[in-house]
Amino acid sequence: MAEEQQRYRERPSELPGAVVWTWDAPAPPLRTARSVLPDGCMDLIWTGGRIVVAGPDTHAFEVEAENRASCAAIRFAPGTAPVLLGVPAHELRDHRAALADLWPAATVRRLTERIDEAPDPAAALERFALDRIAATGPPDPRTVAVAEGLRRGRTVAATAAEAGLGARQLHRRSLSAFGYGPKTLARVLRLQRALELVRTGLPYAEAACAAGCTDQAHLAREMRDLAGTTLGTYFSAGEPGEPADAAANSETPHPSGSSTTA
Repeated sequence: MAEEQQRYRERPSELPGAVVWTWDAPAPPLRTARSVLPDGCMDLIWTGGRIVVAGPDTHAFEVEAENRASCAAIRFAPGTAPVLLGVPAHELRDHRAALADLWPAATVRRLTERIDEAPDPAAALERFALDRIAATGPPDPRTVAVAEGLRRGRTVAATAAEAGLGARQLHRRSLSAFGYGPKTLARVLRLQRALELVRTGLPYAEAACAAGCTDQAHLAREMRDLAGTTLGTYFSAGEPGEPADAAANSETPHPSGSSTTA
């Protein structure tokens, strides 16, 4: 696990809310599979001369060891990638897709060649994202407000009211921006809050309550439903870090389902 953490690097992006990350796969490759947990985000990943879009996950995705290739990527805040890509998030839910399946092949080929030839592929990918969002414009402020409200633990009803949206409007906008309804996004973000608190050393029960769960049993159920495992099993493997995400996101048809590296 320590070796994996050393091979994973991330930094804040100039694009608000985004993170630029890289995963340097060893040779010979690692023999361990990893699970990628839902986080409400979407990623754009360059790996092996191709660009892959990782859609929003509703459950943990198991990444086989042979698919954990080196890659550079940018992870977008919830609601940002659909604006940049011009594709509703729900169309990529639980799936990984080659960018060439979403955009004209010639456009993707030129972009891929530019990143392939760049001395820093991660920086080149970030530059593309910044230029693209400058052309498309940022996400709707109400979408940003919804994601932030749910991230802070606000109820769906309170978040909708603060954003000035009715229940149906909120659900429709959430499907397009986040890939699923606001209740699912709230659960995913709450689980991530709880896991972050546990990583700081907070006991499970305290982390559960601080994150917005009713008690530790509630958190345990959410962990089983969304992550497919238990808290003890998840943390017993050591600090679960982003290398798992790197592996999963470097695969393709999968997002968020089942992928194969080209």
